[in-house]
Amino acid sequence: MRKKVNTSDLAIGMYVAELDRPWTSTQFLFQGFEIGDEATLEDLRSTCEFVFIDTEGEAGAIAHKKRQAEKSSPVVTVLEEKSDQVRDLDPEVLGGKTDSKRWKDTASLEEEMGQAREIETRAREVLYTTLDDVRMGRSINTSGAKAVIADMVESIIRNPDAMGVLAQLKNADEYTALHSMRVCILALTFGRHLELTRQELNLLGIGALLHDVGKMKVPTEILNKHGQLTEKEYEIMKTHVPHGVQILENSEGISELSIQVAARHHERYGGGGYIQGLEGDNIGAFGMMGGIVDCYDAITSDRVYHKGMTSYDALSKMYHWRSTAFHPGLVEQFIQCMGVYPIGSLVELSDGAVGVVVTVNRQRRLKPRVALVLNSDKRPFEAVKVIDLMEEAISNPAGAPDIRAVLPSGEFGINPTDYLPLAS
Repeated sequence: MRKKVNTSDLAIGMYVAELDRPWTSTQFLFQGFEIGDEATLEDLRSTCEFVFIDTEGEAGAIAHKKRQAEKSSPVVTVLEEKSDQVRDLDPEVLGGKTDSKRWKDTASLEEEMGQAREIETRAREVLYTTLDDVRMGRSINTSGAKAVIADMVESIIRNPDAMGVLAQLKNADEYTALHSMRVCILALTFGRHLELTRQELNLLGIGALLHDVGKMKVPTEILNKHGQLTEKEYEIMKTHVPHGVQILENSEGISELSIQVAARHHERYGGGGYIQGLEGDNIGAFGMMGGIVDCYDAITSDRVYHKGMTSYDALSKMYHWRSTAFHPGLVEQFIQCMGVYPIGSLVELSDGAVGVVVTVNRQRRLKPRVALVLNSDKRPFEAVKVIDLMEEAISNPAGAPDIRAVLPSGEFGINPTDYLPLAS
């Protein structure tokens, strides 16, 4: 049962089911959330006059118990290693936090772009060499991979948007290699958002970069097949997981936590994944994070047999898959990390103009910077202009544009990567 409540009368612990305005015009990522702290209370009071809350009827009580069970989930203690050097995930990580205290941007996108491009180029070279070594049965150069991951970690700590821009470069004919690169960038960006330490980020990064090395042991005709796999072919494809685990276990200096990404990125929180059929928190934090970023990149990428969906649609689907496919707290944090409108999203503004999201606002995820491509009449601007929707909202509260819709990549003949600040 829902009850209308003035925001001045709200209290921590209440569950907000509906706002008094479209949620997309607010800083809240989800319409349907529990008030967990004073900051959320203040945000609600400054944004809305009233909201509708779930009262503690039977449905409300069940939902409340479910939320409490998710909050007390043992996932907060699964980030452990024998060396005792890897800390546990703090419970706040899964509690709706939207900004990082450990890591703050120390460089702008433009300042970081050049270094990020150099690092990404070296990382590609290392990755292609590694995949060739695996294909030919040679040992992996783990020291080279670790060195480039360390540089990627530092770049993403300084400003994750630069690597995020480079992750938009996609080629269906190079899917396996570039997918591994993008999964690594996504995993490190997600880990930064969760405030992982440098050591944790390095362990996560090497696992993400090498999570699909086992695919080099899958027959090429199956790996690159145009069309849906048969049941027998799918069973063969699934063997890339144990192949990858064996390769990494036989490689020098690869942590068990890093191997967890390769071993468990196809396990699913509600069960039904492969190879071990693990479920819930038994998958492990790195395994669950790997599954989230691997899935996100897979469904947003063009393949030889299907067209990738928009980031907005992908995040919406993944939100609905929480508790079945993914840990609910982690997938919500991933959505907060990416923003509702991730870098590279093609968007239409409320005034009809069309542009490309070039950076995410880590304080107000619904107010990114946008490179304007078409005006309200859908005619090209003489020169691309980048606007900050947050600054626009501050300087012109009544008339500032906001994002009205997310468009498919290619709409109006626009290739979003043409408008991203790529450094050559």
